[in-house]
Amino acid sequence: MKNKLKIVMLLVAVLVGFNTFAQNRNLDNYRQPDKNGVNVFEAPKDSVSTFEKVKVRIGGASTLQFQALSHKNSGAEPLIGLGSNFNLATANLDLDVALADGVRMHLRTYLSSRHHPEPYVKGGYFQIDKLDFISEGLLSDLMKYTTIKVGHMENNYGDAHFRRSDNAQTIYNPFVGNLIMDAFTTEVGAEVYYQRSGFIGMVGFSNGKLNQSVVEGANGKSGGASFLAKLGYDNQLNDDLRLRITGSIYNTGYVPRLYLYSADRTGSRYYHVMEPVSADGKDNFRSGRFAPNLGNSVTAIMFNPFVKFKGLEFFGTYENAKGSRDAVTTQYAGELLYRFGSSENFYIGARYNKVNSEETYGDISIDRTQFGAGWFMTKNILMKAEYVIQNYNDFPVGNALEEGKFDGLMVEAAISF
Repeated sequence: MKNKLKIVMLLVAVLVGFNTFAQNRNLDNYRQPDKNGVNVFEAPKDSVSTFEKVKVRIGGASTLQFQALSHKNSGAEPLIGLGSNFNLATANLDLDVALADGVRMHLRTYLSSRHHPEPYVKGGYFQIDKLDFISEGLLSDLMKYTTIKVGHMENNYGDAHFRRSDNAQTIYNPFVGNLIMDAFTTEVGAEVYYQRSGFIGMVGFSNGKLNQSVVEGANGKSGGASFLAKLGYDNQLNDDLRLRITGSIYNTGYVPRLYLYSADRTGSRYYHVMEPVSADGKDNFRSGRFAPNLGNSVTAIMFNPFVKFKGLEFFGTYENAKGSRDAVTTQYAGELLYRFGSSENFYIGARYNKVNSEETYGDISIDRTQFGAGWFMTKNILMKAEYVIQNYNDFPVGNALEEGKFDGLMVEAAISF
């Protein structure tokens, strides 16, 4: 009875909070979590302030998929059987707080995910667009174009992470799955941005660690600092044409474990694909993805062109990563979409993605083709479907991925507010 009472009180508090802040939920320099945030990359920089007092924006997301995939391999390592059914519904809770003029906080909690059915914090950060909280007008000419972010947060390496699904926040992703080699990590650090007349520059540092610890590794160190940088150009050239192109770098010294391509603790969207019977029911929650063996350090670069002409848009990715093992991994991806309807609330498109990697057991490659379509029923509700085909090439004899392939239909419903 007490537990039920606590739940009711919590729901009442949340509903009261929604009612309190429902009149104006907009924040300064903020990427909207709904359709308005699609094709937005870094948070916009606008020197006009609407701050009056501390303001809390409660938001969240929920996503559910229906999966109808099949898989096969050479037969040397039998795979588990796959049926057609719904996956676990995932959910996020977001708190965004305007703390002062030009200062806000973001915090995301994963309420449920494929890997963790229990809630846990993804991370959060402070974003500073003005220094007036220190002294009114302090460095105002510089801060007109500058943004500072500090926290345990998602690193801004490349542009692909702006279009990926982040657990239940899937409304920015026109497809269901993320890239095969999913560059995403959350580390403690700081990033400084300068945005002016379409030009974008960013430098940042982090501690290179997903799991925070002061315990020393085998080399007597608890970790090594990471360096990030991005340079690019993004401009709406005329009413019909937008052009963006960026180049990014991520470099880390020694870390006990390199997480750049395996830091997503929520899990992939392709449940149980290519899992062998010998796994004995243990879920590889990153199934369908690939994290290369790069050793304990990496230098990775990514280039991303984005072109949108009226309803037609192209987004590309070229990535090259080299680690302490001296092996090289490359990734290519290109997606072409056509958005249509009175407010571009419908779209169709395709994405091709390929990874080549020099592994200890030989050179391998993985390729994926996705055909997708979507319908924004409202700015907060998206229905999408994709047909996916993924092939595993040149994996060693006896490996579960030898001559591997999975394909089939995915349908996803996304809500974000």
